Amino acid sequence: MKYALILFTLLTFKLNAQINLKFDKRFVECEDKWVAFRMNEDSTYSFGFIYIDEEAGLTLNIESDFKINTDNTLKVKKLNEPNIKVRLEANNVKVALLPENTFKELQIQPQPEWLKFYKTDTTSVKRLYKWGYMYNGWNECSKALTYLTKARGIDPKYEGLNVELAFSYNCLKEFGKAEQILEDELKWNSTNAYVNKEYIYTISKTENIEKATKQYFKSLETIKDKTYNAENCFNIMQFFYNKKDKINFNFWYKELNKCSNENKMITEYADKMNEDINK
Repeated sequence: MKYALILFTLLTFKLNAQINLKFDKRFVECEDKWVAFRMNEDSTYSFGFIYIDEEAGLTLNIESDFKINTDNTLKVKKLNEPNIKVRLEANNVKVALLPENTFKELQIQPQPEWLKFYKTDTTSVKRLYKWGYMYNGWNECSKALTYLTKARGIDPKYEGLNVELAFSYNCLKEFGKAEQILEDELKWNSTNAYVNKEYIYTISKTENIEKATKQYFKSLETIKDKTYNAENCFNIMQFFYNKKDKINFNFWYKELNKCSNENKMITEYADKMNEDINK
């Protein structure tokens, strides 16, 4: 009986010690986490710590490589150049979160000692805005909102904040909330071309198309920056295409062709819509 108990204990320990790497996390899901990448050609795994740098955004601090031995222990291979940092761009690469039971063998702490230098400011408007902006860029709009709404509670007129907040709501298809925020922003920032662009996009999605067209023609007179005219026109035109309203679509298709437009994608989509609705 005693022998069976010892055997059971050893088996349990062996199972607990096993490393189960699931490569199912995007970089953006791993803020302040240790992660491993898929196996290299030499059967090793590269690993490191993901954090947010205020200027660079989501960043990987490459720590080292490790290999899983046949007895399920880990062999760590230290890098010749420590503290290699890589800025992470939005992509579909998947990594695995490292289990805490590997930290001792990997010679790492749950959070690196150097991380504290990136946590000196966690509550300022600037910091909250940048974190929200970063998460929007990765299409993690719900998480972005947690930062941006806090920032708005501190300073609702912080530059760029309201349009970024509206972007989050538009991403989540909460167009009514985005519309209200942008209307507030336009009261003191009426000639900002980017704010105007986001506003026209928003109200074209709320089906308040008359308001969108009125804002478009108003912007032609009041906003000097014409960068987004084609995009604004396209969003209104697309509304009428989705409604199968050929007359209004054709009007806005002609209007679009009057705009200076360097975005080939807008031109290609518009031409395909025109061919489809007028066939």
